[in-house]
Amino acid sequence: MTAPVELRGVTRRYGDTVALDDVDLVLEPGSLTGLLGPNGAGKSTLVNLVSGLRRPDTGTVRLFGGDPRDAANRVALGTTPQQIGLPDTLRVGEIVRFVGAHFPDPVGAGELLERFGLDGLERRQAGGLSGGQKRRLALALAFIGRARLVLLDEPTTGLDVEGRRALWDTVRAFHAGGGTVLLTTHYLDEIESLAERVVVLAGGRIRADGDVDTVRSAVRGGRVAFRIAARPGSSAGCAPGTAAVPDDLPGVDRAEVDGDRVVLHTADADELVRALVRHDVPFTDLAVSRASLEDAFLTLTGGPS
Repeated sequence: MTAPVELRGVTRRYGDTVALDDVDLVLEPGSLTGLLGPNGAGKSTLVNLVSGLRRPDTGTVRLFGGDPRDAANRVALGTTPQQIGLPDTLRVGEIVRFVGAHFPDPVGAGELLERFGLDGLERRQAGGLSGGQKRRLALALAFIGRARLVLLDEPTTGLDVEGRRALWDTVRAFHAGGGTVLLTTHYLDEIESLAERVVVLAGGRIRADGDVDTVRSAVRGGRVAFRIAARPGSSAGCAPGTAAVPDDLPGVDRAEVDGDRVVLHTADADELVRALVRHDVPFTDLAVSRASLEDAFLTLTGGPS
């Protein structure tokens, strides 16, 4: 089958800024891919290239085997951009029917609005919706044309917990029915909950590509977390964890101290625990865990999402 999305050797610049640098990416039919990266990594640029809103400086982008700028190739595409541009004076039902008219077999307005928790708002003007309701409407429009591929660019920004969970259920159902999804998000739990494949983008290049466990394995070892009290006679101005944890513990890559809670990142958790005992560190509530997706993300991109 033709891949819904194919990028080969794609580079895109904005002046002196390189947003994407020789990127290769193929999405197989029926896949659910999470695209992670810090701000400015090139995530939205990639989504805009696939949806035909931008063109590459070099390389090729294919949508269902054709040029994304050709409207005929976008009939099976649904998308939700980061920025919502709904006309304030139009009613919700008018917007849904207008967008649905661009597709041969759109989902009915009533069914679509109910699915996204917007039932009863069909006659409400878009300008009178709350921020979360506007986001839900924008998400609903991505699914109105019974798409085979959906691009969701930071889809749950501004949604409450209920809204996020409703979107997750919709994405899972769409995927279970054979749909292909490309999801960009800042929420790592969203990736872990939904994505079969994780692509980490930083500096315009793909830094990691695989399932969650494969990307997590980019960080060796794990985390040693515990609670600790300050040693008797330690400086009153020191946080308890800072005062009691020796500076010469072996193999500590990064330390996080929050009051009496300490988290140490290390390549050898067993050796680190033994060192805590040898140094007579008075710890409690010890927990050892493998590296998280967040640890891998920070390692691969050099910063927070």
